[in-house]
Amino acid sequence: VGADLVGKVVHGLEEDDPRNPATIADNVGDNVGDVAGMGSDLFGSLAEATCAALVIASTSSDLLEAGWAALLYPLTISAAGIFVCMACSFIATNLKPVVREADVEASLKLQLISTTFLIVPCVIYLAKSLLPEHFELPSVVSGTIKASSTGAAICVSVGALGGLLIGLVTEYYTSHSYEPVRECAHVCKQGAAVNLIYGLALGYRSAIVPVYTLAAIVYFAFSLADLYGVALAALGMLSTLATGLTIDGYGPVTDNAGGIAEMAQLPAACREKTDCLDAAGNTTAAIGKGFAIGSAALVSLALFGAFVVRLGITDGVNVLTPLTFAALLVGANLPYWFSAMTMKSVGLAAAEMVQEVERQFKADPSLLDP
Repeated sequence: VGADLVGKVVHGLEEDDPRNPATIADNVGDNVGDVAGMGSDLFGSLAEATCAALVIASTSSDLLEAGWAALLYPLTISAAGIFVCMACSFIATNLKPVVREADVEASLKLQLISTTFLIVPCVIYLAKSLLPEHFELPSVVSGTIKASSTGAAICVSVGALGGLLIGLVTEYYTSHSYEPVRECAHVCKQGAAVNLIYGLALGYRSAIVPVYTLAAIVYFAFSLADLYGVALAALGMLSTLATGLTIDGYGPVTDNAGGIAEMAQLPAACREKTDCLDAAGNTTAAIGKGFAIGSAALVSLALFGAFVVRLGITDGVNVLTPLTFAALLVGANLPYWFSAMTMKSVGLAAAEMVQEVERQFKADPSLLDP
């Protein structure tokens, strides 16, 4: 905020201009948000989904009798994902290296698609090898449910393919290669008001396919293996986490490269190349955020299921109970409360940054000289 508002908007400086004292903070912030923040978010989702699946599995007498291999099937999904992502990393370095700026986005997307389709046969093999052919699981609807190794593998596969679909839809609505972003850019020329209206509409519309995809994943996974299936689907979506985080971290790396080029006053051609790479990085970073949001929805349901199963609740939760409904409203309000506090803190910090940048400009007016 300090770098963009004061430097670019108020004083007309170029982005990452070395005369702007907030430039370093801007580059650091990109790393904190897109690398550390997104990494911790997705790692948290992965750990929670794994714990939920393990807790639910431990309540199944059939899986307990089958031994450690069957109980630890959720961990083998993540382990297989690591090796698959490592193998697919050679696509961008050896099989199809990038030779033009326009190829960056396609190369990163190809890597994500290949890891997703390669993980599917791996989890099917692991399910057939580790899980019993048929096993009984606790159910929050009917007390118990009969599941199978095939059903468990399908749950993981549906989660992985659903995550890919969410990522591709996210890319469609955030990439300049497609119509929505181009329409939004055209609308920007007509003023801020129209831009806000169209941008909000575009954002709301972009959520349609991901929400239906999540609903379908939950339905199929729940039908095949109850809440254990939902936890496995979340693990399937996060099985390609290594590739997803690599793609997400590409954006701030190229953004920082552009900032260093600008501050070092390198030739304009160098900055043009980093800007092209940064544009592709911003789009691919959005794919990682799509994975984070989609997996969080599944993980929250899986964690709640693990809690309920562990308590032995088999008749569900009655929302019509006054206390339950009141608590539901309070719980739904908590994210807004927390977000309001966080955004206010960010606003106050940004205001201080703006004032400090303006103070330095006033203290040394020569900074603004061409």
